[in-house]
Amino acid sequence: MSITRINEFTAKEGQGNSLRDLLRSLLSNLDSVAGCQSCQVLQSAEHPTRIVVIEVWGSVEAHQASVNDISPEEIAQVMPLLDGTPKGENFS
Repeated sequence: MSITRINEFTAKEGQGNSLRDLLRSLLSNLDSVAGCQSCQVLQSAEHPTRIVVIEVWGSVEAHQASVNDISPEEIAQVMPLLDGTPKGENFS
């Protein structure tokens, strides 16, 4: 069963565009990962510090397997741009 994963990020003030661009760069090849059907990185027009990543996966297991491909170095690039902890949830 396909799932849609919605991840929400809040950037520090003035860092919305930087966070958006970094996430787009880091996730640019995600749609070639087994089980990924699509991935979008979107920035709020009203609140530019709010970024969402919408991923569609063939299964929860496919998404969970993809998380193993995220390196500590990639996480370290994102963390200084964040204002708070990211949130994520699966929807069906």
